[in-house]
Amino acid sequence: MKSHILIVADGRSPTALSWIDNVLSLGFRVSLISTFHCEKPEGIAHFYVLPVAFSRFSTGSKDKKKETTHDVRKFVKRFAPLLQKFRYTLGPLSLLRYSRQYQTLVGEIAPDLVHALRIPYEGMLASYTPKHIPLILAIWGNDLTLHAKGSWMMRHFTRQSLSRANGLTSDTQRDIRLATNWGLKPDSPVLTLPGSGGLDLAAIENTQAFNNRYGIPENTTWVVNPRGLRPGSVHQEIFFEAIPKVLKERRDISFICPSLDGQPQALAWVKQFDVGKHSFLLPKLPQSQLWSLFKKSALFISPSSHDGTPNTLLEAMACGCFPILGDIESLREWINHGKNGLLVDPRDPHALAHSILTGLNQPNLRHTAAETNYEIIKNRASKNITRPKIEDYYSKFLD
Repeated sequence: MKSHILIVADGRSPTALSWIDNVLSLGFRVSLISTFHCEKPEGIAHFYVLPVAFSRFSTGSKDKKKETTHDVRKFVKRFAPLLQKFRYTLGPLSLLRYSRQYQTLVGEIAPDLVHALRIPYEGMLASYTPKHIPLILAIWGNDLTLHAKGSWMMRHFTRQSLSRANGLTSDTQRDIRLATNWGLKPDSPVLTLPGSGGLDLAAIENTQAFNNRYGIPENTTWVVNPRGLRPGSVHQEIFFEAIPKVLKERRDISFICPSLDGQPQALAWVKQFDVGKHSFLLPKLPQSQLWSLFKKSALFISPSSHDGTPNTLLEAMACGCFPILGDIESLREWINHGKNGLLVDPRDPHALAHSILTGLNQPNLRHTAAETNYEIIKNRASKNITRPKIEDYYSKFLD
């Protein structure tokens, strides 16, 4: 049997679960310490939950033993943007409480290698890994460009994490460069791959048709924004403000938003901009249904000012859905403006509306981009390409 890898991650995350599946498929023995309550993934040798940074109160945390936290979670859901600021201050302090328990679990699990998928707060917790065990950190999305700057404590623990790390994986070249400024040793082995570890293109191609039980008009063109609420990074208020500007020229459009069903802030935007007849706030969708939604939609919208490489972006590209994204460095690693997508000022609703209309009114551009993007994903992000790279990278730290 191959070496034993301990993953420290949000065990609910599809991105983390996909990475774990890749590592299991390579024959490694895998254990998981999850920072959120969740079900034990199949194939895991050891499984524990350490709910750092008050994750037990998350609206998506499946802690069946904590039914009394229901009202607290409703409060968190309603005031998530404000509470994020408090979490930046108090969340790192919770690591001190769990650090000794983490070290005890590592001693029981006895891994050959620890890989923390994301710096806040998984990498911060994993920075307490005993020195004789190699530690790899993974940077996802906004770890360095947004979260690390959230408070003095966030800066401190980000530096502590990267200074402790023996290696780094990232979903962008940008974050590999930035990490050395935050304490990563310049000679540390690094690897740039999608945070999920790669896409299963066969599974994406074989998805069934979208189950439209949400009343979305079939005779309209579908535009999808699956990014949910990400305060400070994805500017959903700009997205909703752009919708009426698009509708002035095109009324045959349905704007579809998975993961925003029941979100008070999203409902407020729909009412504020009077776009209820054209906006559909969906619950979080199963992975296969999200893929089929991408296949049925013309445009993928993500007005982000802080981002890595969103897994949903790669999936949308694989499904032929034309991307319109915030014009930031990490996304320019995938999108050539005007060729295989459009890049726009994520804080300008007029520019976003113009780009949406451009994408809607140029079917030839969408068709050419779909062909280009599928080749990009096949050559850079498919599991056939990424899995051997993961195995080779892990081998650098293992006897």
